Amino acid sequence: MHVLLLGGTTEARRLAELLDAGSPGLRVTSSLAGRVAAPRRPPGQVRVGGFGGVDGLARWLREHDVDALIDATHPFAETISFNAAHAAALTHTPLLALRRPGWVPVEGDDWLPAGSLEEAAELLPTLGSRVFLTTGRTGLAAFADLDELWFLVRTVDPPGAPHPRSMEVLLERGPFRLDRERELLRRFRIDVLVTKDSGGAGTEPKLVAAREAGVPVVVVRRPPVPEGVPVAAEPAQALAWLAGHTDGEVGQGS
Repeated sequence: MHVLLLGGTTEARRLAELLDAGSPGLRVTSSLAGRVAAPRRPPGQVRVGGFGGVDGLARWLREHDVDALIDATHPFAETISFNAAHAAALTHTPLLALRRPGWVPVEGDDWLPAGSLEEAAELLPTLGSRVFLTTGRTGLAAFADLDELWFLVRTVDPPGAPHPRSMEVLLERGPFRLDRERELLRRFRIDVLVTKDSGGAGTEPKLVAAREAGVPVVVVRRPPVPEGVPVAAEPAQALAWLAGHTDGEVGQGS
């Protein structure tokens, strides 16, 4: 059986590890988008790059005899998730979305929801003047015209233009420690944080640090999973779903 795993996330790597360790009769191909210069490669077969839209992905599924498709991309990778849903329907390939749960505010949080990066940018001038921006390098254009604000931008790879005029870039990859997040807020005198609701424990410490410091957080809502696609919240649930398509043989050795 051949499984195509659309990856790039911690959950995708963990699922690939579980399948590699416990499912000797299963062939897994992990597909990475190639947007990060030095991605963490999962075990097993790996391909890097796009498919060429819905038709290209459908063609790949047919040509490589894919029996099941798991979309374990970032919660904000809306285009590839849309393409996966349509390609799976065209080829009658079972599809599962593996999505870590989003964050939930707790007592003491000062969160302001935003429907997009552009909406988040509109909120900022009323909230503060020194922004910790943790939404990735590809969306900086939404904040490029906010010349009156200063930005601390954290990304894995160096960002390109357009971007805010006044900014400092931190090239770092998570997971992040709470003491480090506290220190960043203090050192750079951050008075507002912007994040996508990506979920996960690896990047959650910034939310704790903001809560402790009384810093408001603009949280960009994640797009919905395509209609009709079943969702697993963790790799173990994805294993159970796969077992339903492989006579229960998936993950028995893990």
